[in-house]
Amino acid sequence: QVQLVESGGGLVQAGGSLRLSCAASGSISSVNVMGWYRQAPGKARELVALITSGGSTNVVDSVKGRFTISRDNAKNTVYLQMNSLKPEDTAVYYCNLRVVPTGLTYWGQGTQVTVSS
Repeated sequence: QVQLVESGGGLVQAGGSLRLSCAASGSISSVNVMGWYRQAPGKARELVALITSGGSTNVVDSVKGRFTISRDNAKNTVYLQMNSLKPEDTAVYYCNLRVVPTGLTYWGQGTQVTVSS
């Protein structure tokens, strides 16, 4: 079983920064994709950024240039550095891990990010 534990959310003013972390534990395949999704009130969960175990990244256009995803494979941890935050970034941010060979997917419990104007 894989567990994902997020940390780093909080309240910040527009223009500020936050860094989210997600630590994975358990039986983790070395070949996987980790990522961040977010869900704002009344909206569907949406992709924010992905990173493969090889280090390839994909960041959605709405946050490109402001958010950076990275990972430490030795620690099974993925990070999301969020700069120049906007009120529309307010959401619950969820960590995700997908095992490439099997497609098994795991989710963290979510961490709230609130950006005030």
